[in-house]
Amino acid sequence: MKRFLVPLFAIFAICLPGYAPAHALDPGYLELASMGQERWRVTWRAPDVNGRKMPIEARLPANCSHEPSPSPSFDGRAWTTGWIATCPGGLESGVIEIVGLEQTNTETLVRYELEPGQTQVRRLTSTETAFTVPENPGFLDILSSYVALGVTHILEGLDHLLFVFALVLLVRDLSRLLWAITAFTVAHSITLASATLGWLNIPPPPVEAVIALSIVFLAYELSLSPENRDPLATRSPWIVAFAFGLIHGLGFAGALREIGLPDGDIPLALFAFNLGVELGQVLFIVVVLTIGFAARLLYPAIKEQAVQLERVTSYGIGSLAAFWVIERIAGF
Repeated sequence: MKRFLVPLFAIFAICLPGYAPAHALDPGYLELASMGQERWRVTWRAPDVNGRKMPIEARLPANCSHEPSPSPSFDGRAWTTGWIATCPGGLESGVIEIVGLEQTNTETLVRYELEPGQTQVRRLTSTETAFTVPENPGFLDILSSYVALGVTHILEGLDHLLFVFALVLLVRDLSRLLWAITAFTVAHSITLASATLGWLNIPPPPVEAVIALSIVFLAYELSLSPENRDPLATRSPWIVAFAFGLIHGLGFAGALREIGLPDGDIPLALFAFNLGVELGQVLFIVVVLTIGFAARLLYPAIKEQAVQLERVTSYGIGSLAAFWVIERIAGF
């Protein structure tokens, strides 16, 4: 059945002319670091859109006041500014809003401290542009926030999705595919936890380059005829998936470090983020297999062109991944 998924990628590639980044538009970022005495150091980063600041603004709770903030400056990726806010009574029960976010297709991460060292994170989107700061974030608040962050990260990470897509095309037996996906999950869960907790410390640039290289490897195997493929990749794909999953987990950990973990609830947030990554991954695989099944029913003639389409798809995947490898090594 996976032979019939290749037209999906062909269409996908046509719809992405000139696309190079492996991740979507950078999100907005609002940080409120407690300085004590009802004062907060505010950092606000708005995404760049064609050389201009995205027209969104951070609005703090109504009880907060501050001097006029300096004009944002471009730091190479986003427009950044900062100021000191005074909030008598604290942030609890106040509303934090990103004005204009409903007109965009991006999101904003809000990282705030009720007290020094008590970090919490909230994700705002075009459909949820504001939230009321809870007095004591509970289990469900943390779980839902980090699950959503995990789902968003995997679905916006084209490099991770492309690896999973190539794996689905390469492993034709359903049971072996399930074992391979399970091995990939276990592996990246191990390194995600290890790197996030500080047990592993590997610089992000080499990790990102090897992630792209893992896609090149799968694309190369996919370009070969089945009888010429590496026996390890065809008979024991779970080994390949596990090995590369360790690297992809380091990439997930890098994203989670940027988001931050709530002090006092690190195990829960780590579990929730990893769960979100898995849910997003499973959702992607289900959608791909469903489209492939529908394509087989609607266009039976695809079967006759499956080999050619599979090869074209492998070249498309490999070319994009090779570009990422060069780009990321050049960025060292």
